[in-house]
Parts: sequence; C-alpha cells; structure tokens
Amino acid sequence: MEKAELEELKEKVPCGAVLEHWGFALDLKESTRRAMKYRRGDAIIIVIHDGKGWFDPLSDAKGDVYSLVQHLDGCDFLEAFVQVASLVGFVPSEPAWTRQPREREPDLSLPERWRARPKPWRGSATWRYLRDNRHLPERILRAAIAAGVLREGPHGSMWAAHIDAAGAVTGWEERGPEWRGFGTGGSKVLFRLGPADAGRVCVTEAAIDAMSLAAIEASRPDTLYVSTGGGWSPATDAAIRLVAERPEARLVAATDANPQGEVFVARLRELALELSCEFERLRPAAEDWNAMLKPRSAQQP
Repeated sequence: MEKAELEELKEKVPCGAVLEHWGFALDLKESTRRAMKYRRGDAIIIVIHDGKGWFDPLSDAKGDVYSLVQHLDGCDFLEAFVQVASLVGFVPSEPAWTRQPREREPDLSLPERWRARPKPWRGSATWRYLRDNRHLPERILRAAIAAGVLREGPHGSMWAAHIDAAGAVTGWEERGPEWRGFGTGGSKVLFRLGPADAGRVCVTEAAIDAMSLAAIEASRPDTLYVSTGGGWSPATDAAIRLVAERPEARLVAATDANPQGEVFVARLRELALELSCEFERLRPAAEDWNAMLKPRSAQQP
C-alpha cells in the first residue's frame, strides 16, 4: 500500500463522514468552524483541521481518519483502511453556519495577542455580556480583572486566560453572545480564580462556571476556582495534580450535572484516591453553575 494512496484516501473521506456513518450527530450549538463537536450518547468527538483531524476531549485519543475508525471499532489499520475506502463519496451534513468568520488576528505571538487585548471596564461590551447575559456580579468581574485573567474579546466576547504553574498565559477560553472556542495556537491548562495556595480546589468545565461558583459561594477565601476549558489534556492533568498534592488538599468536582460532567467526576475521584487527598462532588442544582445565576423567570420553561 503506497503512502500516496493513503494520503489520497484521507483527502476524500473527512472525519465527519466516519462519525455520521457510526451514528454520531453534529452538535451545532457547541461547534465552531474550527472545532466541530459530534455526539453519540455520552461519547464526544471533536473534528478539527477542516475535517482531517479529530480528538476525544475526555481522553488523550486523537489522530487522522484512519485512527478514528480504529478508535471507534477497535480494528487494526488494514481494516480501518478498508472501512474508510468504503465511505468514499459519502458526504457528511453541512452545517448552516449563520455566524460570519472571525476577523483574522494579527500575526503576533500568544503572549503578544493576550497583552494586545484591553481589560474589561465597567460598561464595556465584555462587561455587559458577563453581567447582563451571564449574570455574573460586578464584584466577581472586578476580582477576575484584578487577577489579570480577563480580556475584551472581539464583538463583545470574553477571553479567560489559562495559566500554568509559572503564571504564564498558555491560551484562553473564548465566550460571547455568538461565539465560543479556545484561542488559536493556545493550550488548555487551567483558568484560575482565587488564592493560588488555597487548599480547597473546585474544578469546573468552563471559566464562566468557575466565576459563577465563586459568586454563589461568595468567593470562599480557602478556595481556588479553576476551569479545564472542557478538556483534559496532559498539561491539565499535571496542573491538577500539582495543586492536589498540597498538604490537606481537598479536590472538589464541581463539573456540570450531565453525563460529560460525571466523566470528569470519575477522573477527579480516581486522581484524589491516587494522591490520597480529600474528595467531594459538588453538583449544581441546574445543568451548570452559570444557569443557577439566571433570574428565576428565565429558568421557567
């Protein structure tokens, strides 16, 4: 089998075609042009690189269309090749994107792009989005701004920094009225809000949920509120281990009240057991912590 033949076949069969063939459906609400989320029950696969690549946000699995078939079927490479070949001509559903592509960002380094964005201010577009649309209290916004983890994104969106153990920005979660994603070229570690040396560490799946839980708990002085950004990279795993290894550490799984949230709970429980630290499951009364901040009238069906 020639390498050219393998590459040619990869060009003809996008990962989305494999996933739809295997019963996955595109979650348009949770997808972006660069990262398309497919679901089948509790299973999630993110398709990237214009359909040529994929990764599982709940594990380290990733690769091309051949490894995707192997991941789904448990077959060897030769069988994966045969299955991919059988899908030539299968066209996956094309999402009806209503949002215009983002403006092209300047050719700057990651730290330069972060520093180039202004901090939110009272009355700015990002401030209004977080206060009025996401119902975060002003004291939480001021605390996050003072901690240097919030920036104004384009078109009224928010950038929330992920920080490594040395305090460097590695990337940022992007959320807005019509946009969600992660900074291009960045890597997920942890969004952090609260005392860096806190013994109690509440792990959420989104920076807005971390800030929402801080608001609900009145920013407990013994607590560091963190977000994984919805993923579990090796860098995220290492960062959580580092904070959980502290003496008298307490790891709190404050993830969403849904199947994906429970997958994170299981991982955090196993990690706490491995590190011999205290563990707690803190479950939101709504699907996530931000939903609990919405006015009662907005929560009614």
